[in-house]
Amino acid sequence: MAKLIQLPKKIQCRQIEFSTPHEQAEQYWNYFLTTELGTIFQIIPWAELCKQFQSKYRDRRGKKPEFELQGKIALQFLKSFSGLGDEQLMARLSSDYVYQFFCGVYYRPGDKIPGFKIISDIRCELASRLKTRESQKILAEYWKPYLKDTHAMFSDATCYESYIRYPTDVKLLWESCEWTYGQMKRINKSIKGRMPRSKYAEIKDRCLGYQKSKKKTWKKTKKIIGSLLYLLHKLNVQLEEIEQANTGKILFTKQYKKRRGTIKKVYIQQQKLHETGERSEGMIVSIDKSFLRPIVRGKEVKRVEFGAKVNVIQVDGINFIEHFSFNAFNEGIRLIQSISLHRNLFGKCTHLGADNIYANNKNRKYCTKNDIVTSFIPKGKIAQQYQADTKKIKSLLSKERATRMEGSFGTEKNHYTLSKVKARTKATEKLWIFFGIHTANAVRIAQRIALKSTIDAQNKTQAA
Repeated sequence: MAKLIQLPKKIQCRQIEFSTPHEQAEQYWNYFLTTELGTIFQIIPWAELCKQFQSKYRDRRGKKPEFELQGKIALQFLKSFSGLGDEQLMARLSSDYVYQFFCGVYYRPGDKIPGFKIISDIRCELASRLKTRESQKILAEYWKPYLKDTHAMFSDATCYESYIRYPTDVKLLWESCEWTYGQMKRINKSIKGRMPRSKYAEIKDRCLGYQKSKKKTWKKTKKIIGSLLYLLHKLNVQLEEIEQANTGKILFTKQYKKRRGTIKKVYIQQQKLHETGERSEGMIVSIDKSFLRPIVRGKEVKRVEFGAKVNVIQVDGINFIEHFSFNAFNEGIRLIQSISLHRNLFGKCTHLGADNIYANNKNRKYCTKNDIVTSFIPKGKIAQQYQADTKKIKSLLSKERATRMEGSFGTEKNHYTLSKVKARTKATEKLWIFFGIHTANAVRIAQRIALKSTIDAQNKTQAA
C-alpha cells in the first residue's frame, strides 16, 4: 500500500504575475491564429464578402447591432463548422474565446448574452442579400494560390435534403385539417363565437387508429383519404364563411393567407389524385415548406429525396454551386453552363470528368469543338490509338470524379450540417447550403496549409 503523505496546512505559493490586458489579448490572438479556426479566418476574404452582403440602405438610428457585418457572415461559417444548433452555438460562443475572435465579439464575465434567436434573425437578414455567383467569384479569386490543376473540372449533382417528416398523403391531409380546425377555434375564441359542427373528433380517432395499425392496406388508405378530403373541404368552407363574416374585425396576416392558399391547393391536388390516380405537376409535400418537391434519385437506399437539387462543379477538391433548384431537373443538359462557370472562375478548361448522364451528343460535340478531354466512353468502334493514348486519361478522370467528388458530398452532409437542412424558408435554406459547402472548402484549404507548414518545418530540421 502506498504511503500517504500529509501536506502542511500552509504552503507558500509563488505569487501569480498577470500581464497587462493588451499583452494578454495579443497572446490569445496569436494562439487563435494557430488553431484550425484561425487558419480558416485567414483564408476568407472578409472585406470583399462584406461588400457583397452590404445592405443598400444604411440606417444609423437605433441601438448598435450585437454583431458587425463581418461577424454575421462569420457566424454562418461557424455554424456549419461546429454543427451545433442555434441555442448550443450561442452558449459555446459566450464561453469560448476562439469562437469570439472568429466572430469579432468579446463577452466578459457578467455581460448580458443575447438570446439564441439572434442567429436565426441574422440568417434571415443575410439570406435576402445572397448573390451566389458574385460571392463564389470572390472566394475563387482568393483561393486560387492554394489550388493546383485548375484546368481540370469535375461535375455532378446531389440533393441536400430538408428536415421534414417523410410525406404521405394521409399525413399531409391530416396536417391540413388540423391547422384549419385550429385557426377556426382561434378566430371563434377572439370573436366569442360558436364553433360550427363537423366530424373532426370522429375522423381524428379514425386517423389515429389507421396510423397505429401495422398493416396499412390499400383499401384502408383509400378509405381514410376519402374521409380526410371530406373533412378538409367542409372545414375550408366553414372557415371561409367565418372570414367573410369578420372581414373588417380581424386582421389576417400575410403568412396566414399564404398557408390558406397552400392548403386549398393541397385539397385540389389530393382530390384529383384520389379520383383519377394522376399526380398533378408541382405536388406539395409539406404545408410548412410548400416550395419542396419530390426528387426521384433512383438510389437503392433512397428512391425519392425531398430538398434542394444542386449541380456542382469541382476544381482540385473545391466545390462551387452551378445551379440550385427545389424542382427536379436533368443535370445532363447543364454541362455547357458548368464549363462556362469554370471559365469565369479559373479560365480555360482542358479536362473534364462527369457522369454518364452528361454524355449526350450535344455535350460531346461541344467538348470536341473546344478541345476538352472528357471521361465519356467513346461511341462506335474504338480505335487502336484510343487504347494507347486516351484510355488512361479517361480512366483517371472517371476515378477522380467517382472518389473525390462523391466523397466530398458525403463529407459535407455528415460533418457540415447538410444531411438535413433545418432552415425554415426558401431563402434561408439556400443560404444554409451555400455556407455549408464553402465552409467545407475552407477547411480543406486550411488542412493543406497546415500540411505544407509541417512538411516545410521537417525539411528545415533535416537540412539543419
